[in-house]
Amino acid sequence: MAQLSGIGSLSLAHFASEFNLLLLLLTLFFIYINIITYLVPIYSRRRIYHHHHHHHHHLLGFGMDKIRRASHAGSWYTDNPKKLGEELDGWLRDCGVAQSSDVRAVIAPHAGYSYSGRAAAYAFGNIDPENISRVFLLGPSHHHYTPKCALSKATLYKTPIGDLPIDLQVNEELKATGKFEFMDLHVDEAEHSMEMHLPYLVKVFQGYSVKVVPILVGALSAETEAMYGRLLAKYVDDPTNFFSVSSDFCHWGSRFNYTHYDKKHGAIHKSIEALDKSGMDIIETGDPDAFKQYLLETDNTICGRHPISVFLHMLKSSSTKIKIRFLRYEQSSHCKSMRDSSVSYASAAAKVDA
Repeated sequence: MAQLSGIGSLSLAHFASEFNLLLLLLTLFFIYINIITYLVPIYSRRRIYHHHHHHHHHLLGFGMDKIRRASHAGSWYTDNPKKLGEELDGWLRDCGVAQSSDVRAVIAPHAGYSYSGRAAAYAFGNIDPENISRVFLLGPSHHHYTPKCALSKATLYKTPIGDLPIDLQVNEELKATGKFEFMDLHVDEAEHSMEMHLPYLVKVFQGYSVKVVPILVGALSAETEAMYGRLLAKYVDDPTNFFSVSSDFCHWGSRFNYTHYDKKHGAIHKSIEALDKSGMDIIETGDPDAFKQYLLETDNTICGRHPISVFLHMLKSSSTKIKIRFLRYEQSSHCKSMRDSSVSYASAAAKVDA
């Protein structure tokens, strides 16, 4: 019996040591895989950026600044810094809008610059950079479904004409509420709604130091919109904060699955304009419930409906009186037949109402 148990315990001990060895090998293998998956993107990313300002990249152990590249440069807008700078300067000059320190927020489009770059200047041209230290970006999510708002994992947003650091302190404050999730870098880079505002911000804040707080606004319910509005309202009361709300207006045509046409306005593009302008008038009242009602009744394809709604709730819950005024309305083309399609662009400034 003793012999049997002896043999038994011997084989068990033998098995245990083999098992430990196996565990050790597996652990080493996983560590190896982790190092590889971590270092390869860093290496390739560092190679891409090494001819840029590499003082932004610190390899501290394995910790690395996460950089959101200007993923839509070269397609949605030029990646040539000189050309981009001149384009923005031209639009800002031509719009004839004066900077005002009373302007605390803008609503601006996010299409390719050849479509909406000119219209966007009527929003960004209002910004007086003097006293602003951070810009909250509120943009809709086009590809990634989430019922919440998501913060960026990046530490820096790049543009061809300069970079914008993320305000990590505010990110931490927002994270601490437990109401936000974080979007992965690939989600961040796939989304264009906030990126299209960045070159304008870099241009307007040239010579000033400013940080950004990007907030990807998901498919929120009315209650969630109100909740985020209340949560962000305190930031409105700090005059060093600015808000850049990203939205296009009506997407009209069968390719957008929206062909509402009220013939009493005449041509289709006039009907679209009437539809958009009634929405813009409601946004100007600052009433989130009226805006919600308008969307229910018209189903207007305003892609930034959630960011706009959150913003309206923020204004409603803050103690600063701020009034939204639309300054520009354009359409990508004038629809005349049911086969046509267009996207509308509207730019607004939100001003402290004395």
